[in-house]
Amino acid sequence: MVQTLFKPFAKLSKQSFITLVVLQVILALLFWHTASNGLIPQPLKVAKAFVSMLGSRQLLDNTLISLGLTVQAMLYSIAITLLFAYLSVVPFFKGMAQFLVKCRYLTLTGLIFIFTLLTKDGSQLKLSLLIFGIVPFFVTSFLSVILNSNRQEYELCQTLGYNNWQTLYEVIIVGKADQVLEILRQNFAIAWLMITLVEGLNMSEGGIGALLIKYNKYNDLTHVLAIQLVIFLIGIGFDYLLGTVRHWLFPYTKLNGGHKA
Repeated sequence: MVQTLFKPFAKLSKQSFITLVVLQVILALLFWHTASNGLIPQPLKVAKAFVSMLGSRQLLDNTLISLGLTVQAMLYSIAITLLFAYLSVVPFFKGMAQFLVKCRYLTLTGLIFIFTLLTKDGSQLKLSLLIFGIVPFFVTSFLSVILNSNRQEYELCQTLGYNNWQTLYEVIIVGKADQVLEILRQNFAIAWLMITLVEGLNMSEGGIGALLIKYNKYNDLTHVLAIQLVIFLIGIGFDYLLGTVRHWLFPYTKLNGGHKA
């Protein structure tokens, strides 16, 4: 059994894997408890702060604000991504799509002032920054899916007498529809990570990022870690939700080994 745990490509039963994960979590918590030196709060204190925050209206309101902003940014981003990704097979738009891919190397910090000049208020600024931060990663992921499409799919469309636009519709738009949700699931974490940055630019509107910055300002590390736990659990929840929706809408993806991550 022990040898199996350290053997490459060895497979564990679901029950064994869950047991292993639980043991690793317990060991991590014990290490955290032991390493706490007064400055770093112990896990029990963080857990108490987490439980007390769960019942507070403050956390609920700020979380809903952040989720609303994130979902809005994701919807705009996926629309922009699909537009440029689908058109990337047209030579005129290929360069634009490639430029968007390269934009992922730009940092938001250096562009905040420009976005401030281009937007009307703090809400638009936060939304614009989130979209600008998300779209390059979405486009990169979807172009990779298009480039790795099976050549036989294009040849089949040619054999059936489809023209180029019909081939684009059948192979890319319809054929890769399930990949849109998978990309959304994989890149949701990017948007969720950036929410704390953009919400710090306009804290008057609240949000879980603003709440996190507020506690961080007063060195209240216990509540900072409790909020981090909330962010972590919401991220896992969305990851599971999007994976479930994908398998519900496209059940054949489960047969192909989806829902691994």
